[in-house]
Amino acid sequence: MEQHTVKEGKTLGIVSYLTFIGLLIAIALNIEKKNAYIFFHVRQMLGLILMLIFSNICERYVNSWFGTALWIITFLSWVYCLIYSIKGEAKLLPFLGQHFQNWFKNLK
Repeated sequence: MEQHTVKEGKTLGIVSYLTFIGLLIAIALNIEKKNAYIFFHVRQMLGLILMLIFSNICERYVNSWFGTALWIITFLSWVYCLIYSIKGEAKLLPFLGQHFQNWFKNLK
């Protein structure tokens, strides 16, 4: 990814990780720009939201301890993604990051 693209989209990349509202703001403000860096982080955050929903379902209906463990993994993954967004890097989340990019590839 070009340095200019990263520099231009760094702020919205960070905003995309600040709750669901931040994600919607990042998408709305990037519709015209089509900055690839911002959409990279938007796709990662969408995947993290899916992980959060899955962990909540598991906690409620499967096993409380298992759901809590998944929630902790989701939180640590969110921190990991946020740190790399602040650094200005487009680093995939280990294990699931590439899947998130493929699942939400229509966001361009």
